[in-house]
Amino acid sequence: MGQNLEKATFASGCFWCGEAIFEELEGIISVENGYAGGEMENPTYEKVSGGKTGHTEAIQITFEPEKISYSDLLEVFWATHDPTQKNRQGPDVGHQYRSVIFYHNEEQKKLAEESKKHLEELSELKKPIVTEIVPLEKFYPAEKYHQDFYSHNPGAPYCQVIINPKLEKFRKQFKEKLKK
Repeated sequence: MGQNLEKATFASGCFWCGEAIFEELEGIISVENGYAGGEMENPTYEKVSGGKTGHTEAIQITFEPEKISYSDLLEVFWATHDPTQKNRQGPDVGHQYRSVIFYHNEEQKKLAEESKKHLEELSELKKPIVTEIVPLEKFYPAEKYHQDFYSHNPGAPYCQVIINPKLEKFRKQFKEKLKK
């Protein structure tokens, strides 16, 4: 493992989906589920899912930039959710499921804005992209039972109905970027 590790933080609906997807990429050291973008300190799942904290479900990725670039992570982020849906992804509805890129530094901000602009210019999307690009103020790890949820619960109905189809599509589209 290289010594030069970086972090990326994204919100794209339910954090279980994002975690399951990004964990399969070469160069990913870890993916942690949590909460970001709100006002409440030390939020809990119950508070966040109630929609009153301002936080969204997010994932924080630790990665090796020598093996996978931040631009590659952005490409996967855009391709694995609908960035035109405001405050929802699939069956998950509310401000806590909004699409957000939380940047850690000015370079990430620049790359995120460029990738969004590029997607808007090339896109066949019928609606405007509503993804926010904002600085990460604080990331709060989710409760232990939310970590590695898919790998611990592959037979759960949500995993079968929502995550598995996303993973299948992702694996086909990004097969050259998957862990060997």
